[in-house]
Amino acid sequence: MSTTQVSPSTHVPVLVIGGGQAGLSVSHHLGRAGVDHLVVEKQTAVHAWSDTRWDSFTLVTPNWHCQLPGYHYEGPDPDGFMTRDQVVEWLHGWLDTFDPPLAEHTAATRLRRTGTGFEVTLAGPVGERTVTADEVVIATGGYPIPVMPSYAQFLDPRVAQLHSEQYRNPDQLAEGAVLVVGSGQSGAQIAEDLHLAGRRVHLAVGNAPRVARFYRGRDCMTWLADMGLYDTPAQQYPGGKAAQEKTNHYVTGRDGGRDVDLRRFAAEGMRLYGTLTAGEGTELRFDPSLTEALDSADRVYNSICADIDRHIAAHGIDAPPASRYEPVWAPGADPTSLDLAAEGITTIIWAIGYRPDYRWIEASAFDGAGHPMQTRGVTEVPGLSFVGLPWMHTWGSGRFLGIDRDARYLAEGIIARRHTAREERAS
Repeated sequence: MSTTQVSPSTHVPVLVIGGGQAGLSVSHHLGRAGVDHLVVEKQTAVHAWSDTRWDSFTLVTPNWHCQLPGYHYEGPDPDGFMTRDQVVEWLHGWLDTFDPPLAEHTAATRLRRTGTGFEVTLAGPVGERTVTADEVVIATGGYPIPVMPSYAQFLDPRVAQLHSEQYRNPDQLAEGAVLVVGSGQSGAQIAEDLHLAGRRVHLAVGNAPRVARFYRGRDCMTWLADMGLYDTPAQQYPGGKAAQEKTNHYVTGRDGGRDVDLRRFAAEGMRLYGTLTAGEGTELRFDPSLTEALDSADRVYNSICADIDRHIAAHGIDAPPASRYEPVWAPGADPTSLDLAAEGITTIIWAIGYRPDYRWIEASAFDGAGHPMQTRGVTEVPGLSFVGLPWMHTWGSGRFLGIDRDARYLAEGIIARRHTAREERAS
């Protein structure tokens, strides 16, 4: 993979902003069609996989989900779960199969609409440059800014605070107990990592659902793929917008894959709380929501299993018998307070998500919450599109399983428009 330099006053027919797997997938399709384009990436290609994942990270989706344009997982364990380093190696293997026109260490700092296209300000190794483009694809990820609560600044400064993307391993943290805030995929897995390392862990549990790793002889995500859940358009997905806005189900691919059962962790000594709502000094306050959070996660777990049961019955599939999860632990009264000093907590890990940041884009393409208004990535602003967003088209969007489909759809539209433009200029 070669590096492209951005020269002053460059015009690029198609500019792709973001050099992760989504933006580079669009580039792959454009390149095969001979469409002149440029990809700019503020760091290095697919850097997030090595820079923002902890050491014991594994995929939570089976390896067979890993499909990118012209490339898919061909290793010995399609039903297993690649580690962070294996994912990085696999992605670089993909990049070796084509040569995208990529300018690394080049950030887009301003995008504005002009009469016939776009003007984009780029900050790179040789300073600031302005390029123009007929079309722009935003592939910077749906939620690039880590979320920290406003009251974090008022907590005891002797307690270290870091976001989940900064966590690497238990040895990086000071001695003492650790509070993990958030029980989505990152929070639950980081809490497990610390728990397995013998650290004293406190976990503030949110409203994330959970799912069985394996059920009736197969990985649950393989069952769900067979049932078409990853291919169902967002507008037709059961539960509608509410289902799409929920945190992803927590589960792990570690050690070959298993359930993440917070109740079992609690039975083994982990301290669980409800949603963290406030804090000052060493005192924290929680909603009395732990019991309902655990019960709700278990209902989702059993509901998914029941959906799989119906699929098996409807298709006459030979599979092991059905089962249901039964709680192995239950809280007494939901705790509502915690003293960091009294519990010997020296580190807080915030795993409460990310937020969008499109302030650098000057175009009427966003709703009141700052999210792109798009259909399959296409906005009502001519020539402006997005790729790599969660739920952009289906549940598979934003995952390895759905990236190629989304990128190909966008690229085909761009290719068709470029072809039409050439014909009009020739006539």
